[in-house]
Amino acid sequence: MKINRRSTLAGAIAASAAGLPLSKVAFAQDFPNKPIKIVVPFAAGSATDIAARALGAKLQDILKQPFVIDDKPGASGQLGASAAATAPADGYTLLMGTNTTNAANGALFKKLSYDPEKDFAPIARCITGVNALVVNPALPIKTISELIAYARQNPGKLNYAEASASQRLSAEMFNSMAAIKIERVPYKASPQALGDVVSGPVQVMFPDLPQALTQMDAGRVRGLGTTGPKRTSVAPGLPAIAEFVPGYSLVYWLAVFAPAATPKPIQLKLYEAIAEALKDPATGKAMTQGRMEVSPLGPDDFAAYVKAETKWWTAAIKAAGIEPE
Repeated sequence: MKINRRSTLAGAIAASAAGLPLSKVAFAQDFPNKPIKIVVPFAAGSATDIAARALGAKLQDILKQPFVIDDKPGASGQLGASAAATAPADGYTLLMGTNTTNAANGALFKKLSYDPEKDFAPIARCITGVNALVVNPALPIKTISELIAYARQNPGKLNYAEASASQRLSAEMFNSMAAIKIERVPYKASPQALGDVVSGPVQVMFPDLPQALTQMDAGRVRGLGTTGPKRTSVAPGLPAIAEFVPGYSLVYWLAVFAPAATPKPIQLKLYEAIAEALKDPATGKAMTQGRMEVSPLGPDDFAAYVKAETKWWTAAIKAAGIEPE
């Protein structure tokens, strides 16, 4: 989808016909005329950060303005999400949000520093992926069945590391559905958490698949399975956890949001640019590291998807027995 003067003019005319003030339409026609910041609510080196950097590089070519990546990890993504939510609603600050920040956190915390629904305008879903179940290779465990048996025979000896809602829920769903108890150890950042699984203080983790495969390929962790409903084509040698724990399934997503009051014409222009970027095979490969799926959804479909996902994550968190903090 090429962005040109004709499509921009058509969008402006449509926005005007929809009753938007002409001043906002004119502002959108001039957008962007300065650098755009993408806030990443997780650490540098995370899948969210890598995807944002690859997307920003392509958007810079399309929109002819620099894209700056601003990593603000902490509090299960709350620090970054809050920073984006309270930024001026002019299209120059975006959030590379996830199921954690924009669907699950409302059920994980008694009080959030932002409102996932009211504070954001969904622009585009970009990527979907799965987590992997990995263990420290020193453990005498090579399969999911062996992990379940070991956990039952050695109560209190296994801990899991987590730095996001998808990692935590992956583990707690596994605990609940397999009738075991692996204790939680929370971390601020996923790379730090996975590093402790590699070195041994924590034995188990459910990192995103790209991070997991990097460590698995180096022999630093042992992969046991993935969290999707079936095996992923990205790593077909890893069984789905559902093959051992029937009904188990968890998929995460990465997406672009803007502050809620961002003018509609600017939202549309951003979506058009993102849609064009996601059609580029090199950008898609860089964003996914070849280990996730490019899964674009536009504003209306994505808004409905976020609502459905919020209901699913809320129900799943409750079913897993996770109490809000």
